[in-house]
Amino acid sequence: MEKSKVYFTTMRAKPGMNLLQKLSKIIVEAGIGSIDMEGKFVAIKIHFGEPGNLAFLRPNFAKVVADEVKNLGGKPFLTDCNTLYVGRRKHALEHMDAAFENGFSPMSTGCQIIIGDGLKGTDELLVPIDGEFVKEAKIGRAVMDADVFISLNHFKGHESTGFGGALKNIGMGCGSRAGKMEMHSAGKPFVHTGGCIGCGMCLKICAHNAISIADKKASIDENKCVGCGRCIGICPKDAVKTKWDEANSVLNKKIAEYSLAVLKDRPHFHISLAMDISPYCDCHSENDLAIIPDVGIFASFDPVALDVACADMCNKAPVIPGSMLDDAGHNHTPGHDHFNHMHPGTSWEDCVSHAEKLGIGTCIYELITVME
Repeated sequence: MEKSKVYFTTMRAKPGMNLLQKLSKIIVEAGIGSIDMEGKFVAIKIHFGEPGNLAFLRPNFAKVVADEVKNLGGKPFLTDCNTLYVGRRKHALEHMDAAFENGFSPMSTGCQIIIGDGLKGTDELLVPIDGEFVKEAKIGRAVMDADVFISLNHFKGHESTGFGGALKNIGMGCGSRAGKMEMHSAGKPFVHTGGCIGCGMCLKICAHNAISIADKKASIDENKCVGCGRCIGICPKDAVKTKWDEANSVLNKKIAEYSLAVLKDRPHFHISLAMDISPYCDCHSENDLAIIPDVGIFASFDPVALDVACADMCNKAPVIPGSMLDDAGHNHTPGHDHFNHMHPGTSWEDCVSHAEKLGIGTCIYELITVME
């Protein structure tokens, strides 16, 4: 199998060349200009960061990518889909507020922000893929309406997937709320009766007569439920929950299959910044000390090779004293994996190997250093 090209530059910024200029240079060198963007809608998938977390990518980086898209004649927009968990990004209004609070706006990024799966996380398209675990992926409609897809990823640790990189940003990030439930849960949603007020909104929105109300409490019949997740989005008290019970190995493979749904049949390009490498996802409303020093900026047409290259480079980096990785007693020996050691039981290798099997990309890469 032919090696995929992954372009790399360090985080060094000597006088005369800042990090934003380096980002611009590397994506041009990696070939973003070969994509026909003239008059095309271009989705730039990014994580806006849960307020309270300060490790997310700054909006300045998004502006560099948006400006390059506009230079190529494209119509860029920043996008992400609503979260399954209860936080500041669970519906589009709060999601936009969170983005603005963290500095993302048309003024700071040079393009508009569109929440990919709509107001309540239910605006989705069913994308047939006939995967091992997923037959129809539920992807945010605005994401699928774009002509070109670009992922702009913060590479960091993750408690369920080992690390969060390109595939995590694409697969999980572009899933609607129902899609996220399908990836995270082996079962159907349930009602936490302590929070339920019996308002009946979930009953009204259910198209499969799976919900009933007795003694002012709702309940869901799993035999009738199809897992669409609309009851999760509609509940005013966040009383409808998902079980979060999918095995990490299966979760990673489902993420790969959702990534296939997003990427197939259209041009795509991927950028990862391995900096502020916190041990947990940017969905946390806090961020712990970085586990290793900043590594660099990566770009590729192949998100699989990109993730593997980022992981390899991170695993060569020293552990920061006093970090969570240091607390875990990490023994930095050749072949030792920072991410699996930090989150035992996770299996990031399952995601990239399954993505390779699906034909999304290859784990074999050539690292091309653009500048020091």
